[in-house]
Amino acid sequence: MRAASWARAVRWYLRELTGEAEYGRYCERHRRHHPLAPVPTRREYQEQRALHRETHPQSRCC
Repeated sequence: MRAASWARAVRWYLRELTGEAEYGRYCERHRRHHPLAPVPTRREYQEQRALHRETHPQSRCC
């Protein structure tokens, strides 16, 4: 495995692990389903996610 491909793999893994890639997927989905609506900024997206988590709590066993 070359160094560049190894670095890409590590970057992908870290972005998935930390949730960084989630915003990118959200933007793609938003553009597909709402092509005329403006895409929320990362900050607006985080605020929407926080509000959703507060209004829709999930119970967890641990």
